[in-house]
Amino acid sequence: MKRKNFPTPPQRVALFVTCMVDMIYPRVGRATVELLEACGLEVVFPEAQTCCGQPAFNAGYHDEARAMAHHFLDTFHPLVRDGQVEAIVAPSGSCVTMTSHFHAQVLAEAGEPAAARQAAELSAVTFELTEFLVDVMGAPRLESTYPGRVTYHDCCHLLRELGVSQQPRQLLANSGVDWVEMEGSEECCGFGGLFAVKNEPISTAMGTVKLRQVEACGAGTVSMCDVSCMTHLQGLMDRQGREFRARHIAEVLAARAGARPATPTADASPQPPSDAEETEAPRRWQDIHTDGTS
Repeated sequence: MKRKNFPTPPQRVALFVTCMVDMIYPRVGRATVELLEACGLEVVFPEAQTCCGQPAFNAGYHDEARAMAHHFLDTFHPLVRDGQVEAIVAPSGSCVTMTSHFHAQVLAEAGEPAAARQAAELSAVTFELTEFLVDVMGAPRLESTYPGRVTYHDCCHLLRELGVSQQPRQLLANSGVDWVEMEGSEECCGFGGLFAVKNEPISTAMGTVKLRQVEACGAGTVSMCDVSCMTHLQGLMDRQGREFRARHIAEVLAARAGARPATPTADASPQPPSDAEETEAPRRWQDIHTDGTS
């Protein structure tokens, strides 16, 4: 997978928001847009986008995955080809892995070389959020007031398929967030998509080990770059009565992005926001259209 080298930073990008963010965690979509806009980028949202096809592909349904790959091309390739956007950014290492690694594969194996070439062209300009912020935008300092100590979990697709490891850590270290490395951060949390359904006892045991690692480092929040792993770990925390939380890294970094970090008072222990809490003056990413209007 060859990435495009940008001689100058992009000015306009498309948000590939992913299914779970769209349907379950819109706050992560908003935080992603806020981070990109804090870098001076214009963000457009192609409304026709749907699932990238990863669940079907992982289950062995390559025909269905190929249909979704075609739809992804139909939605995003004209924007890149015509110069309407310079890059595609997603808050998900697993979905970027699917679009950048396996779309070309399922199209090529069906004897569709032209479509496979288009998939390879999109692969060069499709980035996971932290990868884009560091490798393309030069690691902007996004000062955050996210409260409490934060640790980081390496999600498998992001680490093992995309090779992204230091980028999220660099952003956390430069953000003003109180963050700490935990032991075993690179170990799988046990989610693995269908693995968690078909092998629930093993998945739960692996997730419980991860929660112990979080607890041992003294963090109140474990951050990560995929809401799928976040959902798995948060579910285990809730069922086991643990008090720390799982958060997407975009939420951590976008906590009042650009503001000076707040100093906690001596008599108050800062707590991460609950799932129900929203940021001040939330930006509805759903209202951002491909023509740039809102």
